[in-house]
Amino acid sequence: MPGLMLPANLKNSFTIRYSLFAAVYIMQTKKTDYLMIGAGIIGLTLAKQLKERFPDKKIIILEKEPDVACHSSGRNSGVLHSGFYYTADSLKARFTRDGNRLMKEYCKANGLALNECGKVVVASNEGELKGLYELERRGKANGVDVRLINEKELATIEPNAKTFKHALYSPSTATVDPVGINLHIKNSLLNAGVEIRFCEGYAARSGANTVRTSSGALIEAEKIINAAGLYADKIARDFGYSQNYVIIPFKGIYLKYDGGAKTARANIYPVPDLKNPFLGVHFTVTVDGTVKIGPTAIPAFWRENYQGLDNFRLGETMAVMYYEARLFLTNSFGFRNLAFEEMRKYYKPYFIGLGKKLVRELDPAGFRHWSKPGIRAQLLNTKTLELLQDFVVEGDKNSVHILNAVSPAFTSSFPFTRWVIDNHLN
Repeated sequence: MPGLMLPANLKNSFTIRYSLFAAVYIMQTKKTDYLMIGAGIIGLTLAKQLKERFPDKKIIILEKEPDVACHSSGRNSGVLHSGFYYTADSLKARFTRDGNRLMKEYCKANGLALNECGKVVVASNEGELKGLYELERRGKANGVDVRLINEKELATIEPNAKTFKHALYSPSTATVDPVGINLHIKNSLLNAGVEIRFCEGYAARSGANTVRTSSGALIEAEKIINAAGLYADKIARDFGYSQNYVIIPFKGIYLKYDGGAKTARANIYPVPDLKNPFLGVHFTVTVDGTVKIGPTAIPAFWRENYQGLDNFRLGETMAVMYYEARLFLTNSFGFRNLAFEEMRKYYKPYFIGLGKKLVRELDPAGFRHWSKPGIRAQLLNTKTLELLQDFVVEGDKNSVHILNAVSPAFTSSFPFTRWVIDNHLN
């Protein structure tokens, strides 16, 4: 304060303490150009493309888990979607179409597993044909290789699939090994000099451009990029964003087939309800040829509600259940009906029965084991109680927050993160 006179001994003591504090702060605060929070597929592909575009820039990635792909990026179906489900004016449509091609190119260039098995969407009755025709229209409007086929053509592509009059064929749909891709990108980043801090997550914001990590370290960055998946909204609120959004978790589980005769050689999907983001129970042929049916889309009670009480957090559970209760009472986007329907899928005969509707022959006894559960991070608009079905990114010159890396984010990862760089990091 102007005119304030301190005794010499206090003044010297204050100066020494301040200098020591400043010195310790400077020594402990690590500086970087880009600080990424989250080493899922979005964080990894974003870091990869940043390093390729700006090779001299320093990049640090924080990841609270001991390795990559511990959550959604390693627990998804592995399907590379082609982009015919979404309206052509959406980011998701463009990113899925382009991402399908780019991810295949990445797999082929690096010797990673790829199963170009294709997909058929089948109708169960006359009423579903309208939805089938709409999917074809959307696909063609988005420049996707997709076409209607009759029952005879369907039999040559997937003999076990059954449909009413017509089916939709997507030859560009494929399956990959999500964990293998994440690990390959991780290793390429480490070789390029990117620093990945495993078992060290985000703890708090500590100034405009500084983050305190779970180990107590301080990292100051020119740009902080939040790609934290299930916790992206909570981190964003520390920076003044995600004011009208919250992430609601949905649990997805598949049943694996390990019986005798192979039940499918192509992915077989039903005509979905286009009013919600879930595609219904379907057959997926994995990259190694394993067949599975699913997934569920069961509302979860906390963000990492994989099994039992693992990762249980009371405060988080209360917040999630508050919004789920509101959705249930208002039946927004048919949530009440969805919740009842999804809970029925825990009954294995019922779950298998949904898959049986899509095929001519099925051995229920061959489906013996549940897959590793995954959690879908679905963004909810808290004002309108709508599930956001497209990508949502907020930010400013200091930080960028990827709030809704919505399914199929894995397929879309390369073009989506390129768009983030072009529109939010330049």
